[in-house]
Amino acid sequence: MHLLLEYTLADDYLPRRAALREEHLALARAAHDRGELLLAGALPDPYDRAVLVWTASREVVERFVGADPYVREGLVTSWSVRPWNVVIG
Repeated sequence: MHLLLEYTLADDYLPRRAALREEHLALARAAHDRGELLLAGALPDPYDRAVLVWTASREVVERFVGADPYVREGLVTSWSVRPWNVVIG
């Protein structure tokens, strides 16, 4: 079972992310190292969304969101978690 965490990004996401990027990436790398987070990244052209693919429980994903500086500081304007029914892979 996989979960997709989708972030909707603020219009000024790119210029504001530099100050928070290292903290955000450290949080994501730690989740990846624990085997909870498989893939993560922003969708460009335009940079308006990001997608993170999880193998962890919804509670783990929500804890990540609660600790994420991008969410805390308003670079993420909304987010959702949905199950992903993977058929191949």
